[in-house]
Amino acid sequence: MSEILLQGVDLCCERGSRVLFESLNIEVCAGEVLQIEGANGSGKTTLLRVLTGLSEAVEGEVRWRGQPIRRVRESYHLEMHYLGHAAGIKEALTARENLRWHAALQGVAISDQAGASKVDEALAKVGLRGYEDVPCYTLSAGQQRRVNLARLYLLPAKLWVLDEPFTAIDKKGVAAIEALLTHRAQQGGAVILTTHQALHNVPGLRKLELK
Repeated sequence: MSEILLQGVDLCCERGSRVLFESLNIEVCAGEVLQIEGANGSGKTTLLRVLTGLSEAVEGEVRWRGQPIRRVRESYHLEMHYLGHAAGIKEALTARENLRWHAALQGVAISDQAGASKVDEALAKVGLRGYEDVPCYTLSAGQQRRVNLARLYLLPAKLWVLDEPFTAIDKKGVAAIEALLTHRAQQGGAVILTTHQALHNVPGLRKLELK
């Protein structure tokens, strides 16, 4: 049986006076890709933020490797990548500088030639070859999104939590991300994502719908 990485136990979340979901139980194991579905306003982004520890549930608990995330917050965040709606980059920095900055946040110093090559390879894989030293404020919304996605190639954490990762991404880019999700699961990681994009090439995809 695969290792249980993340659990949400009896989660309840509200927006204003409206209950988004309650008594929600969620379990994600190594090797799984879980797609969260639901209508706009059903609480998909709220759920992802609760699972990452960025927001608090009204009731319930989130656990990482069996421990409440409040007790293992630092180690959990080192093993987890969260990509939200925003591009998640510093626009004044270049694409290359942004990836170095993200790596430093994960405790990975990229100072040698081998590390620099990995940064450039990650940018090339998301279609940004030739844009390594361009300030990100000059890039399109789709290109800025790709800079953030390049983190997944450079720093493959155990758990990826992705909120609409296909936004502003073309058809070729969608296929590349689907392949990346599959590879992450096959390597023993786990992925939780929301998307309006139909996923056709992700083996073993599991879905959870918020009503």
